[in-house]
Amino acid sequence: MKARFHNRTDAGRQLAQKLLSYAKRPDVIVLALPRGGVPVAYEVATVLQVPLDLCLVRKLGVPNHAELAMGAIARPDIRVLNSDIIASLNVSPQAIAQVTQQEEQELQRRDRCYRGQRPSPCLRDRTVILIDDGIATGSTLSAAIAALKQQAPARIVVAVPVAPASTAALIEQVVDQLVCLQLPENLYSISLWYEDFSQTSDDEVKQLLAKASSSLLALSAATSFNGVDPQGTSRW
Repeated sequence: MKARFHNRTDAGRQLAQKLLSYAKRPDVIVLALPRGGVPVAYEVATVLQVPLDLCLVRKLGVPNHAELAMGAIARPDIRVLNSDIIASLNVSPQAIAQVTQQEEQELQRRDRCYRGQRPSPCLRDRTVILIDDGIATGSTLSAAIAALKQQAPARIVVAVPVAPASTAALIEQVVDQLVCLQLPENLYSISLWYEDFSQTSDDEVKQLLAKASSSLLALSAATSFNGVDPQGTSRW
């Protein structure tokens, strides 16, 4: 199978072209699932000229098979479990509790590392575009969606480069819109859809968040100086 995307940057640029109806809207915010979703989301937020932030979620990997998700956690107090995988691999409640505790610690570390003292954005009555670099089992994304719904956004849009058709159909039922560039019957692995699927580092996440914020501030200053607000409406 030939890879459909050169890297996450390429995937983000392609995805942005399918989301242009959300460009320059003051109610829209792009949220990325770190770490791999951040480079994709950065490109989307840049093209749409809307804010970029994070939706912190952690996959719960099966013991000794960490890449296989048996669930996911998100704040505040969200845990989604894949009962089929847990039953088929006979994962004990003790093992689930141990993995959950470990991933909660990592979730806290990432919150401190990426956000620092900066508060989480207010999502009430906003349109949230939730982005990752791909969907496999859907556990991580389901936890993210559950966490977002607690914050009462006006609309949740999930946008990803690739997802298996069956999983995408399930996700589509619980959000307002799903945008996906590739819907294979058999995904096999998200990495197979990229020529370069190298790991995104903590430093890269922080750099892209800072760059997105600076770009939006610069754009706002420039448009205000020219007598036009960031949404393109004349102020004079």
